Amino acid sequence: MSVQLVLILILLAIFLIATVLPVHMGALALVAAFVAGYFIFGTDGDLPYDDAVFGFFPGSLFVVLVGVTYLFAIAKNNGTVDWLVHAAVKASGGRLAAIPWAMFAVTGALTAIGGVVPAVVAIIAPVGMSFARRYGINPVLMGLFIINGATAGGFSPLSIFGVITNTVVDDNGLAGSPLFLWGASIVINILLSIAVFFLFDGRKLLGGGRVDVTDQRDDDFVAATVAGDATEDTGEDIPGGGGSGAQRTAVGSTGTGGAALSGGRVTEPVHGQPGHHHPTAGERADQRSLQTTALAPEAQGQVTTLDRDRSLTLGGLVLLVVGALVFDLDIGLMAVTVGVILSIVAPRGAKGAVGQIAWPTVLLICGIVTYVGLMQEEDVPGWLGDNVARLGVPLIAALLICYIGAVVSAFASTTGILGALIPLAVPFLQGDNAIGAIGLITALALSSSIVDSSPFSTSGALVVANATEAERDSTFKTLMIWGFSMVAIIPIVTWLILIVPGWL
Repeated sequence: MSVQLVLILILLAIFLIATVLPVHMGALALVAAFVAGYFIFGTDGDLPYDDAVFGFFPGSLFVVLVGVTYLFAIAKNNGTVDWLVHAAVKASGGRLAAIPWAMFAVTGALTAIGGVVPAVVAIIAPVGMSFARRYGINPVLMGLFIINGATAGGFSPLSIFGVITNTVVDDNGLAGSPLFLWGASIVINILLSIAVFFLFDGRKLLGGGRVDVTDQRDDDFVAATVAGDATEDTGEDIPGGGGSGAQRTAVGSTGTGGAALSGGRVTEPVHGQPGHHHPTAGERADQRSLQTTALAPEAQGQVTTLDRDRSLTLGGLVLLVVGALVFDLDIGLMAVTVGVILSIVAPRGAKGAVGQIAWPTVLLICGIVTYVGLMQEEDVPGWLGDNVARLGVPLIAALLICYIGAVVSAFASTTGILGALIPLAVPFLQGDNAIGAIGLITALALSSSIVDSSPFSTSGALVVANATEAERDSTFKTLMIWGFSMVAIIPIVTWLILIVPGWL
């Protein structure tokens, strides 16, 4: 068995183990890189195994991930994110049919400026599902709008998905179009949301009149924050929680099975207490919501106005966009710079922001990319390319890799899939029978991200967890049907539109 095949099998094992066991995928990938590097490079060669493995660590990508999530944490701390939520709802004019679109817009905006997709969904889902309960909106409709909005913004040149994809493209010397990738993500998610609107009772909202958006209850604008510090278990009931009986808070924990998210907190039923029941389908899915994000207690009150700190934060975000897109400055270094400046001039919002960096996501991406770097060093893409060339069917191979991305991402991490599969797709983009790079990369990115609506993926699990107990099983089943419909449909549709014609 060739080294290349062994490395591919190890990669598949990483995704499988991290999906079925409470093991962090990034940590597992680093262990795989360590073990494989030891056997490949040994200790006595010109390049010791530890130097080789550390050489594959993505330092620039690490800075990007830390920088943008650090800046996003500051924006959440000082109320800028809450103000954007309020502004989006207010911009809907109180029209009931416009509220899901307002949630779509605000989640898209937050991921576009660097918010991690699961973290943004974790922030907006309690808000959106609260509106859904209050005004009789189908929870599946609201949840899918939030997920689609997050995915639409997720491929901007400043976002985590976009940065990962564009970095891999640049590192492999491929032709890419960051703006086309982002535009395609926006268009397909808007079209999907239109379909969702009419499939899940949206017609009823068209004649539903207006609601008062000037006097909402505080909990309609309460949003959870991304946090890295665990809160001590209290054993107290959580008011408004999705579960019943005695519960304990598990705020900020990761990899916990059977947890439920409600109102920005993670709750877990205490076994043996009154109200204990066997885990429902939704509760079994909830552990997926904790793989790449953690949550902190709620903010106090609602934010409806711009103060000095929020205005400075919005100005800093504009500066980030201009610096990165107009002057081609490094996104990560720009984000860290803006964050440090805000920490100096508006220190109150920066308190605890470093602890709120999405460290699980940083570990996930850096671990996967380190292992993939080892695979590239051993020319796994070239080995795949030779075998594909022998088959003589690169178009079929491209469709297969899109389906692999969709299936694995429906159960595991989209960010991990993007970091792993795009380098392995390089052979299809080179040689005499090469497929258009922009078309395949865009199709693979969309196939791997749109399936996040699956309740076994992080974003889908967050929506299930924020449904009421009465709605949870039906929401889980509906999202499962919708998510796996996307697994079946999106790869073939994107393949037919973006790859087969060869126009990209």
